Amino acid sequence: MTTRADHPEPTPAAAVSHDGSNVILGIDVGGTKIAAGVVTFDGELVSTARIATAGHRTTEALWQAVVSVGDEALASAGVTRVAGVGCGCAGPMAWPEGVVSPLNLPEWREFPLAGRIREKWPFGPVRVHNDAVCVAVAEHWIGAAKGSANALGMVVSTGVGGGLILANRVNNGGLGNSGHIGHVVVDPDGPPCVCGGQGCLEAIARGPAIVAWAQAQGWEPPAGAEASGVTLLMSASEGDPIALAAFRRSGEAVGVALASTAALLDLDVAVIGGGLMHAGDLLVGPMQEAFDRHAGFGFVRRMRILPAAAGQESGIVGAAGLVAMGDRYWTPLAIDER
Repeated sequence: MTTRADHPEPTPAAAVSHDGSNVILGIDVGGTKIAAGVVTFDGELVSTARIATAGHRTTEALWQAVVSVGDEALASAGVTRVAGVGCGCAGPMAWPEGVVSPLNLPEWREFPLAGRIREKWPFGPVRVHNDAVCVAVAEHWIGAAKGSANALGMVVSTGVGGGLILANRVNNGGLGNSGHIGHVVVDPDGPPCVCGGQGCLEAIARGPAIVAWAQAQGWEPPAGAEASGVTLLMSASEGDPIALAAFRRSGEAVGVALASTAALLDLDVAVIGGGLMHAGDLLVGPMQEAFDRHAGFGFVRRMRILPAAAGQESGIVGAAGLVAMGDRYWTPLAIDER
């Protein structure tokens, strides 16, 4: 069954007030792309814009890319101001101040992202959170976790991230980094992780790590092709034993982490998205098997594992949700958001 969240249709520009008071600018800053969109208070996309992160690898170039897509999204929606700005960016970060040091963007260290956004678009609240938290917000607001009080939103892609909704509200943690499931240790003797730890889920399950492990086992991409998640998936689909083992290893690691997280937090649902989910049952099958094997208590086994349903721009929508649904997804704080 498909829903509005599966195939979001842009809201007609005529539905947007001339002064932009009924829409929010949502921004999604990632290692592959930087995207922005104008979103209504119902979670509908009005316009979107995106640019590849590659080619913008200096501190100011990255910021100018954010400015470019933000202004393009506003122009496409026919507005010059909005009710507020929400932004998702990889962590770690200092929250709620919105000072970011994303692992996948080494050009930004202690970068005052919220402050720069506030200077550029001084229209209302500016709220910056972890990009995986924004995905969790989108899934809880309009996607697969809608109606579930306690949910994990998870992304398995070039990195592994997560965000938590507990008792229908975002769980922030002390510095806004709650939900970092990618850095749960699933194999103490496993490979080193970019975070400085060892055996983290991300070090095993993220796309580049899967490819690197397969190559170390002797896998080679098809002649003339580059080693990538896409070519590894092609080999797995054709029955290559090393490629199949690589996806199984990743899926099992995710399943172990999900079982541990469900035991810790008594969750209703885990919603998983990201590029690696295109592997389908090659990844999901081992994931579910590992979860079932490690989920002992009934309250752990009751957690449903579902595919993401909030659409390709869930990061944008969830970022906007920090403003649109602030009473649920943003904790009131004694700081100046304007």
